[in-house]
Amino acid sequence: MKRAFDIVFAAAVLTVASPVLLTAMGLVWLQDRHSPLYLARRVGRNGADFQMVKIRSMVVDADCSGVNSTSAGDNRVTPVGRWIRRCKLDEVSQFWNVLVGEMSVVGPRPNTRAWGVDLYTAEEQRLLSVRPGITDLASIVFADEGDILQGAENADLTYNQLIRPWKSRLGLLYVERIGRAGGAAVWLDLRIAWLTALAIVSRPAALKGVEGILRELGADEALIAVCRRQGAKPPAGAPPGADRIFFLEGAGQA
Repeated sequence: MKRAFDIVFAAAVLTVASPVLLTAMGLVWLQDRHSPLYLARRVGRNGADFQMVKIRSMVVDADCSGVNSTSAGDNRVTPVGRWIRRCKLDEVSQFWNVLVGEMSVVGPRPNTRAWGVDLYTAEEQRLLSVRPGITDLASIVFADEGDILQGAENADLTYNQLIRPWKSRLGLLYVERIGRAGGAAVWLDLRIAWLTALAIVSRPAALKGVEGILRELGADEALIAVCRRQGAKPPAGAPPGADRIFFLEGAGQA
């Protein structure tokens, strides 16, 4: 049922959004006369690599900088790219990956291998047991990821200390739930997709909805408190399966 939902949902989104996507692609090409598409290598289900389709929002060869995380004000993002990112068009194009079976509408966001999956703890490896998604609970909670990373001396390090610990916990909670939910997983996916859309209009309302889902899933109070996002930035922590002190003072500084 989840795969059937993915196919129907992705086909509908691509059909409705195709005029806007084609316009965005044309603007990107006019900007620098290079391909408007960027095929981002990501790690998918069972650790297999795939090419995630994105409308290019950065300068050509931006990935050669060696930085994976993108902060607000990143000078690699083009003027047209800022509009693309603001409207989430670089994510809408990923519904093609859903259609061909490499991704799901809802699931843990796909990660890079370097500064991503290569750093996963044994516990985090379970995130790779399902198809990665266009959106998930973490996408709503950390929709302001660029702002969190803004001004960081090392954006990748800051991401791993402030965002990854909580993002992985949210992903694992989802993986555990759909593993035993059966057909109910589609209802959960619909709710998360709705909250993702709601966050564009009212982030506080979307975060309140996330809290409701977390309580239903039996999340601990510490995770729920972080997901309320009442502070400017989430607290530093260690990923699931990693020692906090070692991660922050040892491996986290590598």
